[in-house]
Amino acid sequence: MKIKKVTLSALLIAIGVVSAHLLYVPIGVAKAFPVQHAINMLAATILGPAYGVAIAFVISLLRNILGVGSLLAFPGSMIGVYLAAVLYKKTQRHLYAMLGEVIGTGIIGALISYPVAKLFMGREVAMFFFVIPFSASAVVGVLLGVIILKILIKLKPIKDFNGGM
Repeated sequence: MKIKKVTLSALLIAIGVVSAHLLYVPIGVAKAFPVQHAINMLAATILGPAYGVAIAFVISLLRNILGVGSLLAFPGSMIGVYLAAVLYKKTQRHLYAMLGEVIGTGIIGALISYPVAKLFMGREVAMFFFVIPFSASAVVGVLLGVIILKILIKLKPIKDFNGGM
């Protein structure tokens, strides 16, 4: 089972890094990646909080190393996937995972991005500057993620990961 989880994690990381070159929305010093939120939905519901946070961290790290991300990717993606995974684990409802990702990334991650932008990136932005764009990106991403998740559930390739969802 652990090999399957690591393999799926690697696949999600690869998709997250490759898609960063193709699909993003520039927002001032930040870049919004709806695909990251879709990956977070999949990781949160299929793999859980530990794998989800690890996947978000590695994607953010690789995107930054490759120059297609920003430091703001870390707080948003990691908090979003963690909250989504915890809420899903407690409720087994996709709606709560979606809310967790949107609140975790769009509100909490956006607010934490303010000091990151100011202290580490030397950019002066308003405290709530990232909330609307991060939330919009998260909403688009979780909708995409849920569509993919529903297809996977119907096709049953993720049955082995967590008892059939």
